[in-house]
Amino acid sequence: MTPEDLAELTALRRARDHMDRAYAEPLDVPAVAATAHMSPAHFSRRFKAAYGETPYSYLMTRRIERAKALLREGMSVTDACMAVGCTSLGSFSSRFTEIVGMTPSAYRAGDHAHFESMPACVAKVVSRPQRRPAGATTSA
Repeated sequence: MTPEDLAELTALRRARDHMDRAYAEPLDVPAVAATAHMSPAHFSRRFKAAYGETPYSYLMTRRIERAKALLREGMSVTDACMAVGCTSLGSFSSRFTEIVGMTPSAYRAGDHAHFESMPACVAKVVSRPQRRPAGATTSA
């Protein structure tokens, strides 16, 4: 690996860390690409090559991950949507259903008692959203 490759990976990691920290802020690809000092198109290509998903998909997965925690705590779907930085309830619900395999309302209504006995760091890993093939569903 060349020094240039390492510098690029460092810049991509800095951008990814920014998305992890600022997921609830109004982020878009050009803004995140600026943190990596790359053009939006180049950043998107290199991010996908490094992490296996587009920057937008990564950001939405982080937002859904946080929304799941808020919904488990009893927050309303609308409030969870807004708290994680989404501005469209319909788009949020569609993406949540795509990633989690059930609607936000169904997830909120589910039994989450098993999370209460887990440390928060373990619950975060166990409940991390996973991209699912089209048509796949889950019960948790």
